Amino acid sequence: MNAPTSVSAARRREVLNALRRGTVPSAGLDLFAVGLERFENAIDDELAVVAAGGAVFKAVRGDYGSGKTFFTRWLAERAKRRGLAATEIQISETETPLHRLETVYRRLVEHLSTASTQPSALREIVDGWFFTLEEDVLAAGSVDPNDLHALSHGVDELLEERLAAVARTTPAFAAALRAYRQARLGEDYALAEGLMAWIGGQPNAAASARRAAGIRGDLDHFGALGFLQGLLTVLRDCGHPGLLVVLDETETLQRVRADVREKGLNALRQLIDEIDSGRFPGLYVMITGTPAFYDGAQGVQRLTPLAQRLATDFETDPRFDSPRAVQIRLAGFDQPRLAQLGSAVRDLYTVDARSSERVRDQVDDAYIATLASAIAGELGGKAGVAPRIFLRKLVADVLDRVDEFPDFDPRLHYKLTMSASELTDEERNALVVRAADVDDVELDLP
Repeated sequence: MNAPTSVSAARRREVLNALRRGTVPSAGLDLFAVGLERFENAIDDELAVVAAGGAVFKAVRGDYGSGKTFFTRWLAERAKRRGLAATEIQISETETPLHRLETVYRRLVEHLSTASTQPSALREIVDGWFFTLEEDVLAAGSVDPNDLHALSHGVDELLEERLAAVARTTPAFAAALRAYRQARLGEDYALAEGLMAWIGGQPNAAASARRAAGIRGDLDHFGALGFLQGLLTVLRDCGHPGLLVVLDETETLQRVRADVREKGLNALRQLIDEIDSGRFPGLYVMITGTPAFYDGAQGVQRLTPLAQRLATDFETDPRFDSPRAVQIRLAGFDQPRLAQLGSAVRDLYTVDARSSERVRDQVDDAYIATLASAIAGELGGKAGVAPRIFLRKLVADVLDRVDEFPDFDPRLHYKLTMSASELTDEERNALVVRAADVDDVELDLP
């Protein structure tokens, strides 16, 4: 874990603000990640394989509250520190059905980010690629830097060379990039905008833009895989050696119509096979799901070839789970780990606190352990469900008050309360109701 003082105040502030809202921070997770050390070496080895032109498929399993979203965003940060791009896609029956890969590709682009660029980073990546092509042409020494016509011609030739493999299977991607560059050179920004939308898989891209590029029809399921292949080529050429794609909440496939479920599972099987075939150098795909999705009759087990590809032995003691396996499980939080997490957040908070020594004294490890135990206890003893609400209470209700008010003592002045309106469905389901009104459950904290 990085020392809290080794990162910027802005980064620490973003993390704490997210925790106050009860959300998983989009960055800075390494500042308070606990329990993930056992995965670090295997994950870093896999990222190195991807950066070297290989490809990886990984499945993560865990119950609700086990930290799947935290884990994947922690992985995304590690990937971006190595120069990879990353994207996170929420699988949804209505918004992003898994079997419609053209929609999955569109969401992929919408959430695409790098270490220096927030979503969607597609335009910056493509423009950076053209700049790289110009630099490569000039570095060859065969073109006068002042001869703009010769430079443009050289870039065109290099573009065709780099996209040759993609153009053989998905000529529309190469054609759109070629037309986008010409539109930018001709300062036709409306046309460039339409072509960028097409490259990003947007279904409402202007028909005039497609005509200008000589493109017919809409992006379909098979074309989406070609566009992904092209995007990987562009990323690699402009200094991003790979792409991490997280497909989150794949367990939603269990709740859709049988025919849609079969198509989604088959799309997943197809993606694994394409990765294994070497079609996507530089691609790391990670899916997340509940144990029921992997083991139940309405999930992976419904498609035998997919079940075979993801088969992993989980009958052995979890201590001996291999982090190199195609499927890994997250054990979730117990109360000691919950307290450890709270202490890490407290240490992060005190770096910029007005009264850092007082915060450490009033909110010591013993108090944090008591708070963690109380919250977990009121959630049916399910510590794995507690991290979100625990961190929110710790930061917003305790640490902020101790820092702001010199006479505030959390042991004397703070009464822990939880209302159903501030809880997620999973937290509400776990809540132990001891009051007549479920919307006003008060808990006495020693």
